[in-house]
Amino acid sequence: MNALSEAAVAALIVLGALFVLLGSIGLARLPDFLTRLHGPTKATTLGVGALLLASAIFFSSCENGGISLHELAILFFLFISAPVTAHLLAKAALHRQAMVDDGRRRVRARKECQKGP
Repeated sequence: MNALSEAAVAALIVLGALFVLLGSIGLARLPDFLTRLHGPTKATTLGVGALLLASAIFFSSCENGGISLHELAILFFLFISAPVTAHLLAKAALHRQAMVDDGRRRVRARKECQKGP
């Protein structure tokens, strides 16, 4: 393993760890569900992607010299499934919030009708 690939692996590990930390802090500190959903889906996906890319570079530049496809397959499925999952969770949360808002409007409308003119 040469110095250039070692530097690339080290940089990707540090970058990935920082992104994962940032996504975890966002999950813990952001106020509501939709903003909490943003931290892990964006930052943590990039962090885990950088860590997997570092692992692929490391194992590809080892003694056998073959391309490490395991990490690339995981990376592909991560980048495909994380946005889809985040979209479905956000859509379900918005649907649930709309149902709650609609229920409040109905209650307010009933109370106004019962008061009369």
